Amino acid sequence: MAKVTPNPPAADEPTSRAQSARSKKIDDAATRALDFYLKPKPESETSDKSDSILRIDPSVDSECLLANLSENLASANAMISDLAFDLDGSRRHVALGILQVIEVSELLANRALDIVEVR
Repeated sequence: MAKVTPNPPAADEPTSRAQSARSKKIDDAATRALDFYLKPKPESETSDKSDSILRIDPSVDSECLLANLSENLASANAMISDLAFDLDGSRRHVALGILQVIEVSELLANRALDIVEVR
């Protein structure tokens, strides 16, 4: 019986470097595509999926975080104290209450920063 289709090319035939590089790129791309769909990365390895537009870099150390917290509280303290002294009556009491909470928080942050700096 006669064979209808020709024999496949022999594997011993040399291929050019361009062809082998191209086929390697295609194989690598196919592997990446299959891995993307068939081997998804765990949630912890992917980027943060929260709805927040502001994120803290996980590699930032505690001292840096506490220093920034202390500076933010000092800024809030200055803003609310400026506002509180422009107000009268019950609104002033509310602003002074907020000012007191900010000052206590600033003291706590500075104490935590002192503890972290000692280490």
